[in-house]
Order: sequence, then C-alpha cells, then structure tokens
Amino acid sequence: MDLTLALVFLAAGVGDMVTNHCQVDGCLARQDETVRYSMSTGAVLFQDSWDGGEIYLRRDAGHAFGPFQPILGVSTTDTGDLWVGSGFASTIEFGKRDQFYAQASTMAGLYLRNSGPDLGHILEFRSGLELGYEARSGIRFGLSFDHRSNASIADTNPGLETLAFRVSIPTN
Repeated sequence: MDLTLALVFLAAGVGDMVTNHCQVDGCLARQDETVRYSMSTGAVLFQDSWDGGEIYLRRDAGHAFGPFQPILGVSTTDTGDLWVGSGFASTIEFGKRDQFYAQASTMAGLYLRNSGPDLGHILEFRSGLELGYEARSGIRFGLSFDHRSNASIADTNPGLETLAFRVSIPTN
C-alpha cells in the first residue's frame, strides 16, 4: 500500500481528533454524521499507462468515532474487475462557510479480477484523497485520487491508481 496516502489519512484524522474531539466527549466518542451516497467515475492508471475507466459507489455511515466515519464502497472497471471494501474517512471542512473540504480515506477490500491487471492478491487496500466543494444543498463535488495495492502481503504488488470526479448526495 502506498504509505503516503495512509499517512495523510492518519495525520489528518489524529490532528482533527486532538483539535476538535478529545476535549468534548472523548477522542473517539460516537457522534452523528450525515449519511452520504457517492458516485464517482474516472480513469485507471496501471504501470504508468491509462488502463480504462472505473465507476465507484460509496456509502458514508450516519455516525463517526471522533473524526473517523465508517464507509462502504464498491467499484467496477470497464474490464469487469470488481473491488468491494470498507474502512474509514476523515473530513476537514474549511472556507468562509465550510464550503470546501478535504477528505482522506483508507479501506480494506476484496479484488475480483476479470480481464484487468493482476494486482497480486485478492486482498487489496484502497487509500484516497479528495478535494471538493459542498453546495448549500449539501451536495458535494470533488476530485479524488485513490491508490490500491496489497501492502506487499504478496510477492506481486504493482498498485493501481484512479483519478476521478465524485458527487456525494446527503440523505439526512
């Protein structure tokens, strides 16, 4: 797994936890969050060449533990590969009315290869970074960069990246 994105997730989440959560109800206290359904579409990069496209669907849970919000995701590529996983996202909002955001995420999941690239293992970790804008309606528009790899649990670990445009719709 590309440790850069995992470290960004960890640093952002812990920094947000210490700054905004520990003094209130406890560092990892359960709190309500907005449930969001997201869809993104983008290009897949494998071994320094563009390798088709991907559609990714995600659900952000209606709660968080401190800054860590549980997420579930599933993606498919135009070569029929499937990835499904779960993990956590940590979001930092900024701007005059908190209309901009940065979100880091990390997930563990299963990769079912069809005719796409061999990523070396069925267990693949997905780390991502998204930058975006939240409209007054609560709908988010963002650009995301995700990296998937098996964190060297297998001899083969080439990694795969996705650059995508994401739309997230709140439900509550």
